[in-house]
Amino acid sequence: MGDVNEIGSYPGTPRPASAAATPPISAPPSQFHSPSLTRSPLLSADDHIQPATTKTSKNVTPRIRTPRFITPLGSPIRRALKLTRLDPHDAWLPITESRNGNAYYAAFHTLCSGIGIQALVLPVAFTILGWSWGIIALTLAFIWQLYTLYLLVQLHESTETGMRYSRYLQLCGAAFGERLTKWLAMFPIMYLSAGTCVTLIIIGAQSCQLFFDTLCGGTCSAQPPTTVEWYLIFTSAAVLLSQLPNLNSIAGVSLVGAITALGYCTLIWVVSLAEGRMPGVSYNPVRGRTEVIRNFDVLNALGIVAFAFRGHNLILEIQATMPSDEKHPSRVPMWKGVKVAYTLVAMCLFPLAIVGYWAYGQMIPADGGMLTALFAFHGHDTPQFILGLTSLFVIISGLSSFQIYAMPTFDDMESLYVKKKKEASPWWLRVMFRAFFGYTIFFVAVAIPFLASFAGLVGGISLPVTLAYPCFMWLKIRKPKVFGPRWWLNWSLGLLGMALSGLLVAASLYVIIDRGVEVSFFNP
Repeated sequence: MGDVNEIGSYPGTPRPASAAATPPISAPPSQFHSPSLTRSPLLSADDHIQPATTKTSKNVTPRIRTPRFITPLGSPIRRALKLTRLDPHDAWLPITESRNGNAYYAAFHTLCSGIGIQALVLPVAFTILGWSWGIIALTLAFIWQLYTLYLLVQLHESTETGMRYSRYLQLCGAAFGERLTKWLAMFPIMYLSAGTCVTLIIIGAQSCQLFFDTLCGGTCSAQPPTTVEWYLIFTSAAVLLSQLPNLNSIAGVSLVGAITALGYCTLIWVVSLAEGRMPGVSYNPVRGRTEVIRNFDVLNALGIVAFAFRGHNLILEIQATMPSDEKHPSRVPMWKGVKVAYTLVAMCLFPLAIVGYWAYGQMIPADGGMLTALFAFHGHDTPQFILGLTSLFVIISGLSSFQIYAMPTFDDMESLYVKKKKEASPWWLRVMFRAFFGYTIFFVAVAIPFLASFAGLVGGISLPVTLAYPCFMWLKIRKPKVFGPRWWLNWSLGLLGMALSGLLVAASLYVIIDRGVEVSFFNP
């Protein structure tokens, strides 16, 4: 994942004459003036990056030092910096290429990644948990994940070393070591990014088909595309949109994705509320044949609730797009954006779960949740405009979410080239990387079209990333007072999260084996 960045407050400076013998790393002028370098120029002689022009002396800002008598006490962060090295490669990677982000961008990205199709299956968990335990589980999970989100935002910048951990795996590596990180975090994070993109293609293609059927209404003479062709159409649109260069450049895309996600969530629960409860609806929790099955069903339902709160693996990456110094640390605007985003997330998740269970009870479809229920139960008595608009919003939101979840993979792929060549990836190679990823995900979606049925299993696998690892990383890096309140709280939540993750994975596998899943490889 690469080395970590540092917080810097000095402007760019010329190098001493002794450093001239070291061959500089060339970079185009546009990259040299990137905020990721000019805001954090703590480069050693070995890391000096110059623009690809011979006239560099006129473009370099002279060093300005603050006299000691002005700030006799200094700053704790400034004293800890010690002019450590800055990784120059970050100026060429999609996540850290631009650091012009702000609280608004953070809110757009966080909302786009924090809400989506996973919220539509929350009423399915209520069919197992019932009213009381369903609301309690959803509320506790929301508070828990908001606390760990706060920990990640605070851990992005180290107050002791001045380092910025711009990627989740970098922070894991600093806390647990590189070898342990590969075992603990590599697979869940890759599964979250790639698995979410696969699910988005499946749901997005199905929504494209629903949108086409809604517009035509059986009156079109044109032959509709097949399911695989819809997969290909959605994937091609996602690959085309993925050519935007970096995470900051897709802020507008995330804004559109966040608005459309709020739109279709609101439309679905409002229509369900307006249409009223279905005839013969029942709220009795579904019970298995044996006590073991009943317990595993409960754990599987908790896994569905946990799956609704994915997105923590992108928080550090989002925060990395912001400028930061000792007077204006990035955690302040980032937390403002997170609070706004998750206020809106709560306004969507809780009405969806409560109204959905109230309207459909045990009749809620396990595959597709609220979206499937809307078309199955109200497809004939709801205006076609509302149905078509809902489908369109799901499509646009899926395309937008695909970009932010794929960005860490794009960053990994380009980092291999950047570290080897010591230069930014050319545009044609960037196009090839992103097209390769997109169509590989398309192949997986066609091969395993039933992946959306494993919501509980995905929630169990990804739960430590969301609820457990941030607690352990806080204990390791910040070292709170032993046996103090924060020490007990983080140890308790971390251990509970790991134990719950193991139980959820075991329960989800048992439920899948016991009830079976309609497996249809290469037959979407």
